[in-house]
Amino acid sequence: MVLHWSKLCTVLFLSQAWCFLHSFEEEVIPDEWVLLHVVQGHIGAGNYSYLRLNHNGKIILHMQSLKGDADLYVSDSTLHPSFDTYKLQSVTCGQDVVVVPMDFSRPVGIGIYGHPFHQESEFEMRVYYDQTVHEDPFTKGSYSPEDMGKQKRYQEVSAEDIQEEESVLWTIIIGILKIILEILF
Repeated sequence: MVLHWSKLCTVLFLSQAWCFLHSFEEEVIPDEWVLLHVVQGHIGAGNYSYLRLNHNGKIILHMQSLKGDADLYVSDSTLHPSFDTYKLQSVTCGQDVVVVPMDFSRPVGIGIYGHPFHQESEFEMRVYYDQTVHEDPFTKGSYSPEDMGKQKRYQEVSAEDIQEEESVLWTIIIGILKIILEILF
């Protein structure tokens, strides 16, 4: 009987892990976006966790609440934004997305708030750089050597970030397998 329940729990756990991993694959991320960071964390009910964004350009903050409900507040005027002091926000249940414009002054403060309805919220935030260049019609055809160097630097960073993302995915898969082995043995 115990063996039957352990097999049932294992199947349930594997199906949840499979759904969790496929939820990231279903996201449609434009080719122009470069993954810069993946931040995971926990936040208690009614508390804030703060991050600082120093990257220039148009940045997309893509946060998924894995457990509970974490909300996102962003400001370029304070490093500790809250629901009282923010410029951008996303307060949905589940997936929160904020686009930080390139004209925001840096550093940008990011506040992650744990909704009080949940004792603890768990989140994963992916930080993307949008390398889409919007041409100014008045400067068409005039590129400085500095612009070319910046573009090359972003291309080099993107290859490193792709390897880092694969490493994070393998870490998650190995962690899930360890938990399964602990349950079985």
